[in-house]
Amino acid sequence: MQGAHRFVVMNYTLKSLIGAAYNLTPRAISGGPAWVETDRYDILAGTPGEGRPTLDEQMSMLRKLLADRFKLTFHREEKELAVYALTVAKSGSKLKESTAPADEPAVLINRVFPDRILLPARNATMVQFASMMQRAVLDRPVLDKTGLSGKYDFDLEWTPDETQFSGQGPSATTESTKPDLFAAVQRQLGLRLEATKGLVAVLVIDRAERPSEN
Repeated sequence: MQGAHRFVVMNYTLKSLIGAAYNLTPRAISGGPAWVETDRYDILAGTPGEGRPTLDEQMSMLRKLLADRFKLTFHREEKELAVYALTVAKSGSKLKESTAPADEPAVLINRVFPDRILLPARNATMVQFASMMQRAVLDRPVLDKTGLSGKYDFDLEWTPDETQFSGQGPSATTESTKPDLFAAVQRQLGLRLEATKGLVAVLVIDRAERPSEN
């Protein structure tokens, strides 16, 4: 969002838009014509109402836009995929319960620097954290297996690699003093990201059309 009523997307493929709208990593999206992974689109849309829409409201509007402008239809299938399981480390969680009001929206926005990523999360659940990691950072689905049901405030800082942010993130440099993501999650949060396999509800595109120009 740029301001309260301006929703902006720049240089996204349809597959990336679907991933954002339905909270999926690209690996959990299949089918459709080849151009869904190559054609890139800019979106500038106004949002209704008096206040700034929440993230859930923004994604609901994006889902409607995909159906209206791209004629997107799909179905779901369960498949076993390579995933990351988010678990509590043997040493125990280091997370602190959030002091924010219960109805305050969660904040999970990565701040990108030339040599590192900083994630100041506020009032966030582990489900929301796992969802953000699979949608925006990692190259495979992330399953929350922590058993933690609270809302937490935490700061996570790490040096990214080429598999993260769809290869579009900052390049790791020798000057960086921050650990990689997996070490940072364990040291700073008391959690683990473990590579494994699991059943995932994948989205299979049945129909998609190139939109007409405005």
